[in-house]
Parts: sequence; structure tokens; C-alpha cells
Amino acid sequence: MRLRNKPWAKDKLAAYPQYVVGNPEECKGKWNECFGNNHPIYIEIGTGKGRFVTEMAKAHPDKNFIGIELQESVIVSALDLIIEADIPNVKLMNVNAEELLTFFEEGEVDRVYLNFSDPWPKKRHAKRRLTYRTFLQMYETILVKNGEIHFKTDNRGLFESSLMSFSDYGMLLTFVSLDLHKSDFEGNIMTEYEEKFSNLGHPIYRSETSFRK
Repeated sequence: MRLRNKPWAKDKLAAYPQYVVGNPEECKGKWNECFGNNHPIYIEIGTGKGRFVTEMAKAHPDKNFIGIELQESVIVSALDLIIEADIPNVKLMNVNAEELLTFFEEGEVDRVYLNFSDPWPKKRHAKRRLTYRTFLQMYETILVKNGEIHFKTDNRGLFESSLMSFSDYGMLLTFVSLDLHKSDFEGNIMTEYEEKFSNLGHPIYRSETSFRK
């Protein structure tokens, strides 16, 4: 579906610096100072319209959440949710995830969430998948020891290729579900895509992995 352009989005994002970090490279190595506390830092890459990161921040006030989204016409919807919720423990970054090392210091992040990422199904596009080894290298760098990646998708092909990518990289698989909504997993917070695909009868795949440090 074609993304609707919102020419006013940039100005709106700039108008809320308490929620949208305009120069995130300045927070590198001092994100706890940017949040004003020493709580663990969880990031969601590809935060979309922001339901997940907003609801997680509400449910876990003792954690700091950062939603990362490249498309400003999408992330502005996440900003609307955060403004309405008026919660202090969530921030947004309108940046490219390929530049994570520009924004986070080694061992600064406690958890990475990857929710319903673009599957890039063609083999020639495999390097663009957020679970490809080059991305895993970045996650490993910015994550603390025993930091985790929580991954959800409705795309079986992406899930299978991601599990292989995790395994090839030598990661430890600590949780896997081939049908999350029919499992006994507790505390799941759905994304907009998750609700849509679940309502269509698609199983939701989920995994938790960590690096062997």
C-alpha cells in the first residue's frame, strides 16, 4: 500500500523535543541522562504507528523505551499516541536503523524488539532483513551482556530464515512459538499489524534470543 505523504509531519516532530530526539547522536553513551534515570533501555526498530512501544511504556514504567522509525509520515502517528498517553519513559527517533552505532554506545541497550519487520522475501534482498547478520553484529555491539532480541512476525518465511540467521551467528534461542496467540505466553502487547493479521487467521510467530557473550 502506498504511503500517504504528510508534508506537515517534519514540523510536528520537531515541535515535541521531549518525545522526539532530534539529534540522537548527542545522547550516545548517555541515554540514561537523556531520560533522567538509570532504568534499562529497550528499543523497538521499525516502531510504525507506535502502539507497541507506547503500551509497553505504560505497562513498564521502570523501563525506558525508544521507538525507531525511518518514515516520518508513519512515526508522527506514534507521536500522537505518546502525546495522548503523556508518559515520560518513551522517546522516538526518526532515523535509519542501519546507523544504530551512531546513536548507541557499546553495551548501552538492554533489549531489542523487532516487530513485523519488512520480510524482504527475495533472496537478493536478504541483506536488508533486520535479522541479517550485519544487523545482528550491530545489536550485539549495543546490547548489554545477555541482552535479548524479541522478534515477532506473521511471515513464516521470514521467521524461518531469521531462526537460521540467529543459529548461524551462534545465538542462544530461549523462546520460540509458532502460534503465539494459542500459546500460554503472558503479557503480549499487540502491534497494529499483529491485530490485523491475527484477525485474518494468520498464526503469529515469536522468538527470544540472546548472544553468547
